[in-house]
Amino acid sequence: MSLQTRLGLKTEPLFLIDGHAFIYRGFYAYPDFKRSDGFPTSAMYIVFKLVLKLLREENPSHLVFVTDGRAPTFRHELLPSYKANRPRMPEGLAAQLEPLKAGLRLLGIRVLEAEGGEADDCIASLASRFKEDRSVVIVGADKDLRQCLDENVVMWDPAQGKEKLVTRDGFVEETGLKPDQWADFQAMTGDAADNIPGIPKVGPKTAMGFLRRFPSLDALKKNFDRLTAKEQTLLAPHMEQVFVYRELTTLRTDMCREYGLDDLAVGEIDGGALDFFKEYEFRSLLSEFQALARKNGRTSTNGAQAEAAVKTDPAPDREEKPGPARVEPRLAPSLESMAGKDVGLYAEGEKWILGTDAEELLYMGAASDLCRALAGAHVFVTSYKGVLEQGRLDLSGCAEVFDIELAAYLLSPEERNYTLERIRDGLGDEIDVHRENHGQAVLAVGRLLRARLAGSELLGLMQGLELPLTEVLVRMQKRGIRIDEARFQDFLSMVQTELDRLTQKIHEQAGEEFNIRSSQQLGEVLFSRLGLTSKQKTPGGAQSTSSSVLEGLAGDHPIVADVLEFRMYEKLRSTYLEPMPRLADRNGRIHTTFNQLATATGRLSSSNPNLQNIPIRGVLGPRMRSCFVAAPGNRLVAADYSQVELRVLAHMSGDPTLTDAFAAGDDIHARTAGILFDKAEVSADERRKAKTINFGLLYGMGPQKLGRELGISLKEAKEFIAVYFSKLSRVREFYEEIEAGAKSLGYVTTLAGRRRMLPGINSRNVNMAQQARRMAINTVVQGSAADIIKKAMLEVDKSPVIGELDASLILQIHDELLLEAPAAKAREVGQAVAGIMSSVHSLSVPLVVDWGVGEDWGAAHQ
Repeated sequence: MSLQTRLGLKTEPLFLIDGHAFIYRGFYAYPDFKRSDGFPTSAMYIVFKLVLKLLREENPSHLVFVTDGRAPTFRHELLPSYKANRPRMPEGLAAQLEPLKAGLRLLGIRVLEAEGGEADDCIASLASRFKEDRSVVIVGADKDLRQCLDENVVMWDPAQGKEKLVTRDGFVEETGLKPDQWADFQAMTGDAADNIPGIPKVGPKTAMGFLRRFPSLDALKKNFDRLTAKEQTLLAPHMEQVFVYRELTTLRTDMCREYGLDDLAVGEIDGGALDFFKEYEFRSLLSEFQALARKNGRTSTNGAQAEAAVKTDPAPDREEKPGPARVEPRLAPSLESMAGKDVGLYAEGEKWILGTDAEELLYMGAASDLCRALAGAHVFVTSYKGVLEQGRLDLSGCAEVFDIELAAYLLSPEERNYTLERIRDGLGDEIDVHRENHGQAVLAVGRLLRARLAGSELLGLMQGLELPLTEVLVRMQKRGIRIDEARFQDFLSMVQTELDRLTQKIHEQAGEEFNIRSSQQLGEVLFSRLGLTSKQKTPGGAQSTSSSVLEGLAGDHPIVADVLEFRMYEKLRSTYLEPMPRLADRNGRIHTTFNQLATATGRLSSSNPNLQNIPIRGVLGPRMRSCFVAAPGNRLVAADYSQVELRVLAHMSGDPTLTDAFAAGDDIHARTAGILFDKAEVSADERRKAKTINFGLLYGMGPQKLGRELGISLKEAKEFIAVYFSKLSRVREFYEEIEAGAKSLGYVTTLAGRRRMLPGINSRNVNMAQQARRMAINTVVQGSAADIIKKAMLEVDKSPVIGELDASLILQIHDELLLEAPAAKAREVGQAVAGIMSSVHSLSVPLVVDWGVGEDWGAAHQ
């Protein structure tokens, strides 16, 4: 029965698919779903399966697939940190976008890209425009789309295990809110996924309470004096900013105006769809396509060919194969020794499921007894870091451990999602175990991934570096780093004073009061009232107020420099000074989480809070670091690799200019500047330009960005790059060798053998191929530097000298290690750490380590 019949819709519905959501869902649901030649097809498969289901069961007359645009949106102008916590689109997903769109067009489906906004904005606009004339079904589950719900607009997600249907009445009954209050609600509560902070200490229950008393943020602000003193204290510091958050959470309804209803009509299926499904090896979809063509007669050509193809190519898709039966686990009150055996270990609440070749065991006894039983076994776990973080079981020195998530990461470091369910779904028929037999599933998946690691020459990297590092990271997380709350408060007071001063000054220069944090209001002041001009526009057509634009306008009016200074102080306040003290434990220590599976280059990242982005430069960088202190009687020891990535480049390329400079202990940037400007003595500005070029070209910076960074023309930037590579010709040859190797193998490797797959390197799409080339160079050099710092962490952690001195690793930030040690032994610790770090890997140039000791991080880092 169609959805129209089930809901009693009066008109034939317009189906609006939230394509962006389903693309990501499919990609992460089947991370290893690939064509026989290795081309990733997971997102394509899920989308086509959904679309064919809709075409077959709903027989829609109008259906459109909507995706995000490619450029930044107006929301990034409003809040530069909007979605800044999200990783870049994985290469394996990006590679699927163009063939996905081509396939949809072959099925007669219009694909819309929401330029200037997001897919949700285009969907909201189309729903608003057409809901008066016909029913609208939004195919998706994104909570932002709840704003669109109306008498004639429903949300439907048929792709879940159990379909989810949301109507306006159901939404009101569930939340007590109206759809037009949803943006206000999200503004108050925030959205971690989009990096929207919300109002601190205002959760869903509190926000709903406010909106039941006052129907909108405007009404809440108007009736502020009616709030209790406690509520006023809670809201007052954030009342101005929450309206910016509402702009971020409110979906636009003025986009995609160029499309009429006829543009959204479903067209005929092109006969080329058959060849398309065969080309990408979607065997089960061939039968669905044939069933659709037979039912609707909508194939323009080759209609009979589909049926013939299915009959001659009957190989079933993975999910159509009947699965094995489930085996009930046997309760094991005490465990026998499993030494020498392979065991899958799965945590289920307070219980442990153990899978062996013969059976599944359910164990609920003491962890110490479990550890004794597993001594000498080969234990496969979903996430060893997760087990250690829970503090329930420590298998170090007890059993040989294999981490499934870590293995999947090393095999496909760009995937970003490594849950057991998604890894297993990607392996499909290769795992012949019932999915509810968790222990045996872990064992089967682990064995398969172990074989793949060995075949890819990655098993040594896993066992020798990454797995031992897991234990180090967990110990670092538990130790944490102490903060000085008084210093945080003093710094915050100073920053707030500066913000107040700058606010008053900016308002005076503008001739009116306005919200400086609002890009829209700021743009009106700068470009309409003060008459400044900017050539750069936002995707929505407004003149941009991005930092790069304002830096170019700094000489045109004094207000611009003040706005840039305001933004600098505002970032300190909102990102560090206000939220971080709330994260400290009773001992005043902050415990970040180190992410081992987050970057494709192998570098670590951190979150909750992100200490990787603590400001280190500028006037206020040292003061920010000085807020992190040693415990009483201790000191902090900071040891930092000097220009490690350039040293890696010198070693791997063998460029004589770089190697000679490093061997002689010269200032590498001054030496490069002398070559670029053909002079013996260079100015500070010339050295700065050389430094920008040295690091910029290492990360694949092109002439346009280099020109912006140096404040020079595009022509001059191109000339600089040409001179650089003519003088450092071996670097250019090395980059060319990396590219050639990537094209031949499809991947690149680091010094430690870490791999990164680059499916786009041989793409006919020039932009995709160039992007893959930049990734290749960046991965080889930066990934090798990451290998070195990780090896240094292992050596420092297990060093008997460091242990005897009672020092402990507490942070790793980029190329720097931070330790805490007794005050009397701190300098001895610094010397020992520097010695270890400089000798962990033999390069053709010296590995130089700068180190210092201090009562706080700022003093130690100087």
